[in-house]
Amino acid sequence: MARILSFDAIVAATAELCRKAATELPDDVLACLKACAARETNENGKEFFRQYLENAQIARETAMPLCQDTGFAVYFVEYGEELQLDHGTIYEAIDAGTEKGYRENFLRKSIDADPLFHRVNTGTNTPAIVHLEIVKGDQLHITLAPKGGGSENMSQLKMLKPADGRQGVVDFVVSSVVNAGGNPCPPTIVGVGIGGTAEKAMYLAKKALLRPLGQRHADPDYAQLEAEILERINCEGSGPQGLGGCVTSLAVHINAFPCHLASLPVAVNLNCHAARHAEVTL
Repeated sequence: MARILSFDAIVAATAELCRKAATELPDDVLACLKACAARETNENGKEFFRQYLENAQIARETAMPLCQDTGFAVYFVEYGEELQLDHGTIYEAIDAGTEKGYRENFLRKSIDADPLFHRVNTGTNTPAIVHLEIVKGDQLHITLAPKGGGSENMSQLKMLKPADGRQGVVDFVVSSVVNAGGNPCPPTIVGVGIGGTAEKAMYLAKKALLRPLGQRHADPDYAQLEAEILERINCEGSGPQGLGGCVTSLAVHINAFPCHLASLPVAVNLNCHAARHAEVTL
């Protein structure tokens, strides 16, 4: 028998996620920023880290947004196959919760109704982006990862040839981060998607940003690749805000998926130093 979940409960929970993600930097991100601040040798870089940590503290204490760009609301949803809403759809509930959360917490609305011809703000920060996955069980797990324009605009996709191999992947990811300069507000978290199709690789890259900082890939080959790419990036010297330093990226997270024998898709999605996300299970 299906478990019935209230539409209104999802709206309320989603609205709270909007507040929390905008104002409370997760503990794993704070710990990583503190560790990297101690490692940074460039004076400008040290000052930026000091400001990042002070900003995070002020945001949490005053319930003010960490950044004026409160982002596109991007959700990763795991929907139990034994779950049923009392009315409406999960998409409608999440959009209603997003509108409520952004309105009640005075978060900036950043979404234009049409990308090209009618760039008029919707005024609600909707529609949200919802990545929906059907899973076993009767629970609903929602993760919100607001995405600012500066970091999202630095996304890259390249359809490598299989012959390009490991080195081709490393070179492409490193160049993508270095060429982004200060635009994504480094130090960044680098999400990398390898495999699948073009759109699957981009999804993998964005989802990789959700992994807790400091947690390596379970496969030792990919864990080693993450470490190598991170070292290469940080040796380039771009540093915080692209103004010099030894910490350009906080972490590299890779997700991989089977792919066509003729393909090697590689996608890069960057998150700024304020790696905002919040989650709830209902």
